[in-house]
Amino acid sequence: MLPLQSASSPALGPPVAFWLALCVVAVVAGAVGSAVARRLSNPVGKYRLLYLGVVFPVGLLAYGLLAVLDFGTAVTGVVLPGVAARSGLVAALAADFATWLAAAVAVLAAYAPTIRGVRAVRDIDLSTASAVRRMARYLLGVAALLTVLIVPLRRVVAGGAGLVPLAVLLVGVAAVVLVASPWVITALRDTREPTAAEADRLAALRERAGLSVRDTVVLAETDAESATLVVRGPPGYRRLFVSDAFLDAFDDDTAAALLASKAAQGSVHVLGRRIGTVVAAGVLLIAAFGGDGGLSVVPLAGAAAALLVGLWATRRGIRSADDAAADRVGAAVLADAFERYADAHSLVPSRRSVPNPLSANVPLGDRIDRLRDRAADGDGGGSGDGSGDDGGDVSHGGGDG
Repeated sequence: MLPLQSASSPALGPPVAFWLALCVVAVVAGAVGSAVARRLSNPVGKYRLLYLGVVFPVGLLAYGLLAVLDFGTAVTGVVLPGVAARSGLVAALAADFATWLAAAVAVLAAYAPTIRGVRAVRDIDLSTASAVRRMARYLLGVAALLTVLIVPLRRVVAGGAGLVPLAVLLVGVAAVVLVASPWVITALRDTREPTAAEADRLAALRERAGLSVRDTVVLAETDAESATLVVRGPPGYRRLFVSDAFLDAFDDDTAAALLASKAAQGSVHVLGRRIGTVVAAGVLLIAAFGGDGGLSVVPLAGAAAALLVGLWATRRGIRSADDAAADRVGAAVLADAFERYADAHSLVPSRRSVPNPLSANVPLGDRIDRLRDRAADGDGGGSGDGSGDDGGDVSHGGGDG
């Protein structure tokens, strides 16, 4: 039995050794990046760039390299020989999940050395063990989700499906992710029901902000002190997620303003624009590389155009949402709320003299300046129901979070 298994599966030693080397490199990258970020101006903003530009890309790089080495097949050949001996969908799912899990460990290796630095620059009481546990839970869920989405998609592409069926499949995948997102967040994060007092307060805030949701869930992550505000779900089952820190850090005017911005972003479909951009560019990119004749220039150019147009439309949507929220609560108040959000996260609002065409966000400082200019021109808004002085919603400096 063992000779037959070793003949049908790649050797386990080389890919595991390569994976361990990747984890060591990830630890070094995370530690060096953290040391640099702590010493730069606006260190919280630099840590966010570190996560987006180094920590999470480490996982994608690890997945790609380990997939080339057939890491998942080698692991399942040893751990689940009965499954690995099959050639169908189950074996492919098991192998891909093992590869994603290995990539997730590489992400954790890069992430763990940064926690001490984040704790220092934000002056919060966040233990490394707690942060790693949360990230591990999150990455486990993401690995499972990516496995069940990517493996069938890869098999469809390998089967030579046309562009239209592929586009329909990607749209279906995006729809499933949107519909399932409220339950996914609940599964991946520590949550609780709001207390009676919190529920009454949140109901009043939602009414002031014009935000209609089915229910509200509190993210019970007090030690992270991140004032999280997320709305997810399909029409008719939209769910609001707020963190303990959000409830504690902001007064009613600021909280209502941030909720108003979230409501406005939902009304102009900022998240839908982002997902639509990814789907459109993804279909064209697959078409560019999936043909029998090799690389096709026309679909590749179309993918680049779809990406640029979609990102522009997303940034335009964010500005439009800011205008709508300012109409409801007042431009000056919305700007104040954005600044208080930044202060709560020890974040210096960023500004750009030249817009970044590859960004799906508008820099928070630019949004604040735009609202201040509007208020100075006497177009302060604030005509909504009981708005008084509130405004805006921010997720990491701009967007639908």
